[in-house]
Amino acid sequence: MKAVRYHGFGGSEVLRYEDIERPAPGTGQVLVRVAATSFNPVDDHIRAGVLAEMIPVALPHVPGIDLAGTVAELGAEVTGLEVGDRVVAMLPLNATGASAEYVLAPAESLVAAPRTIELVDAAALPLTGLSAWQTLFELAELKPGQTVLVNGAGGAVGGLAVQLAVDAGAQVTAAAGPRHAERLRSYGAARVVGHLDLAEGPAAVGGPFHVLLNLVRVTPDELARLSRYVADGGVAASTAGPIPEEPARSVRAANLFVRSDAAQLAELVARVDDGRLRIHVAARRPAIESSAVHEDAAAGRLPGKTVLIAP
Repeated sequence: MKAVRYHGFGGSEVLRYEDIERPAPGTGQVLVRVAATSFNPVDDHIRAGVLAEMIPVALPHVPGIDLAGTVAELGAEVTGLEVGDRVVAMLPLNATGASAEYVLAPAESLVAAPRTIELVDAAALPLTGLSAWQTLFELAELKPGQTVLVNGAGGAVGGLAVQLAVDAGAQVTAAAGPRHAERLRSYGAARVVGHLDLAEGPAAVGGPFHVLLNLVRVTPDELARLSRYVADGGVAASTAGPIPEEPARSVRAANLFVRSDAAQLAELVARVDDGRLRIHVAARRPAIESSAVHEDAAAGRLPGKTVLIAP
């Protein structure tokens, strides 16, 4: 079968499109015919080797943490699934990924794919959706009526976080570039502001807030300044580096390390199907262009969430 993989860490040029052996499912595993995966920034970091200690992968490695596809074969002791089922999953971060014709997935990670969108677009949901869910509801413990600032709301995680927070009864301020403003308003954001000017401080954007959700990679000094946007007794939750706590103001901080969770993913799928959660796919490209996609991401040229259609 065809797959994208790399034999050593490095830049986007290490990605190769090549023939590899089709795997066979073992006990508790499912062989999935891949419809699509998607690009996530962590794919770039793993490929570059900067996360080798935190997320050790065996080389050669096939990237692609997100999975949308169709069940092709069941391993021993797998129940509740049938050949032909449409499924989605977030694969283990250190596992062989879905940038291939077929991939093995732990049966317990798979859930039924959304019925109301194209299967390839469903590949944009797992990692980003779980990141948004876990940051808002596990780390920040979001409650109805709270005010929330989503910094980096224009990105894939940010757009989902805005929708989830609005649906939970929060009043959301979305900080993002102007090209995202109309979409974020359509998601229910009460206020859409541009990129944060940390010199102006929280009052300029209607803060401070009960919850700050930071999705933007900034310097340690800028992370420290972000804590000013959190009201006394509030929480700063981040996917992009730790924000210092302020015990004197009872400001709590938490940093996300996303994990696969089938129950949460199933809830996200249900919200897609009932129209409460919209997935924004900015580009659909063939997996053979993976090297170019990684290069475009590094250069800031990706238009947004990009799905990679399987060979």
